[in-house]
Amino acid sequence: MFLTDKFGRRITDLRISITDRCNYKCVYCRTGNEGALYGDLPFDDYLRMARILVGMGITKIRLTGGEPLLRNGVVEFVRELSKLRTPPNNGEPLDIALTTNGHLLADLAQPLKAAGLSRVTVSMDAVDPDRFARITRVPGGYDRVLAGIRAARRAGLGPVKVNCVLMRGFNEDQVIPFGMFAREEDVTVRFIEFMPLEEGRTWAPSTVVTLDEILGRMAEYRPLVEIPHAHSETARRYRFDDGIGEIGIIAPVSHPFCGHCSRIRITSDGKIRTCLFSVWDHDLYAQMRRGASDEEVAEFIRGVVEKKEERHHIGEPDFVPASRTMVHIGG
Repeated sequence: MFLTDKFGRRITDLRISITDRCNYKCVYCRTGNEGALYGDLPFDDYLRMARILVGMGITKIRLTGGEPLLRNGVVEFVRELSKLRTPPNNGEPLDIALTTNGHLLADLAQPLKAAGLSRVTVSMDAVDPDRFARITRVPGGYDRVLAGIRAARRAGLGPVKVNCVLMRGFNEDQVIPFGMFAREEDVTVRFIEFMPLEEGRTWAPSTVVTLDEILGRMAEYRPLVEIPHAHSETARRYRFDDGIGEIGIIAPVSHPFCGHCSRIRITSDGKIRTCLFSVWDHDLYAQMRRGASDEEVAEFIRGVVEKKEERHHIGEPDFVPASRTMVHIGG
């Protein structure tokens, strides 16, 4: 029986955070004062969760963090995930992706590809080394991330996506430089509207650089042509008018896509989250720790998915911040 919530949305995408540790302290994400809060589980436990969920219709798994490449054994974990097959009758291989800050990617791109990783997304919020260092609070990181992006392309982990979170008064002047970067490096750049998920709780509507503004700024550089996308895709996609370079815009604040959401998340400590902005967690690991069978775990998951929220309420008077910040949820 495939996973479907009470609004008729089929759940096919799973995001597993394998650590909430991170080697960067990006100013829009972290205060710089807190480290890991929840810890990691053994890979065997994540693998069991994934195996049960794949049997329930999950076809895409994305590994997140924190910074997932900090975990020793991540390559072997990808190899084990790649052995799972979607139902029925041991069907298609999983689509396995990974989101990383790219700092450790150069040496791991080829091993990850050989283990079965399909593609990679790199978080990168400026294409200027000095600005990048101020954002991440890690001197010298820009060259390492650029080397990681290029290594991922060489390894065939494409299309390589580069995610940039935009904040007004902070890095909105990077729109056109990133458009140039997409064309020069043959990557897909995706701009993400700033969401209220940071540790400092400083978000305000005025800090959001919206989809419409991004499109307007990019049009000053070159015209864009929209690319059709699936309903469940988070990004609206565009190509430049000459066919060279692609950008995407993920706009959960100005253009929510909740009505087609196909995702659930598992945190590094084994909690299910049915929405980024959930105000509670559902303790999947506790079910396993008490000795629940696979069938009992699956039944627990069905009950949780049945409660999946219809939508978020960002910017509305009744909005309540998520119970965890982004780094402790998993992107």
